Parts: sequence; C-alpha cells; structure tokens
Amino acid sequence: MSYKHAYVDGTPIHFPLGKVVCIGRNYAEHAKELNNPVPSEPLLFIKPGSCTVPLNSGFRIPTERGSVHYEAEIAVLLGKSLSTQPSEEEVRDAISGFAPALDLTLRDLQARLKEKGLPWELAKSFDGGCVLPPFAPASAFGDLTDIGIRLSINGEVRQDGSSALMLNPIVPMIQYMAAHFSLQAGDVILTGTPAGVGPLSVGDTLVLELPGVSRFESRVL
Repeated sequence: MSYKHAYVDGTPIHFPLGKVVCIGRNYAEHAKELNNPVPSEPLLFIKPGSCTVPLNSGFRIPTERGSVHYEAEIAVLLGKSLSTQPSEEEVRDAISGFAPALDLTLRDLQARLKEKGLPWELAKSFDGGCVLPPFAPASAFGDLTDIGIRLSINGEVRQDGSSALMLNPIVPMIQYMAAHFSLQAGDVILTGTPAGVGPLSVGDTLVLELPGVSRFESRVL
C-alpha cells in the first residue's frame, strides 16, 4: 500500500509527497544514549519521499540487514514553499499539520558508516525507512514548543518526549533548513527523536501518538 498525505479525519491532502528532511541528535538525552556528541549546529540529512510507507496498515522491516531501530518523531507537513530566510510568521503559515512518525534506522549499518566518516543514507533511506500516519491539522496545536510524542511497544512505553526538550525548536529549525535549501509543499520535516530508541522485531505491536491530539495503532508485519 503506497503512502499518500491525508488528515486524521480521512480528508486527502492534494499535494504530492516530497522529500523528508531530518534533524539528527535534536534531543540531548538521545545523543547521550548513543554516545554521540551534542552538535553545535543543526545536523541535517534528507530521506527520499520514496522511502515512506503508511503506518496504519502495519509495516515491514528489512530483518536481513541487521538491527532495525525505531525512532519516534514529531513530523511536520508543509503546505507552502519556503526558501532563503523565512520569517517565523511565514514558517507557521506554511505548516499544514503534525503527526507522530517513525524514522527507522539500520543501526548496525549506520555504526559502520559512522566509523568510516561516511554519509548515513544507506542506513536511513531504505524503502520503508519512514513510517507516517495521517496528520492532525496545524490548527489543533497552539504552542509548538510543547507538543508531546510517545511510542509504546507491546504495551510498554519506550519513548515519551516533548518538543519542549528539543535543542532546536520547530520554527527556528525550519528557518535554518529553508536558509540552506528550498522546502516545498508536500515536504515532511522529521524533528528528531527523544531518548529510548531500540530494535524492532516482527510481530511487535505499536501505539504511536501525539498525546491528547492523535493516536495510532500498528504492528510490524
């Protein structure tokens, strides 16, 4: 089943899926749990839209390629283009919605790439490497610096964070991205993962939520 943008009420969103722009190590505790230094400026990488699959029907992981780690993240959907140096008001106006996403990582492969000083794309951009549910409209969120993100696996809470803990808050983060390359309607921003990442296994059941706003159940097929 191919992914298409939609709102939580089932309304389709009529702009195509673009690129997925990610920020690494945006929560200090997550950087520490992987023994990574906290970056002095935003650490960006891009996943192709082709790696995205829908959450709701269940998803598959490439078990033959080593450990596959979950990373729950607040996803931001853009509905307008941004470039050069957008103002805070322009960024807020461009946001169409928010969703709890999974950024999947081939952790063993990523470790080997990092040891050699190589880019992470092979560990991050594989088919199925971005798992997205429908988006709640931006109007459902008042304070963008206090959006919760929670992931439970097999009934146990594994990640429970908030945008309040981000090293780079959502709006300044998007301003930084747009200052370096154009963002377009249909692009998705993954805003980093809180502490608690770990491996997924076939058969795991998941609950992924932005507490108080949207909640989704899924499983690893």
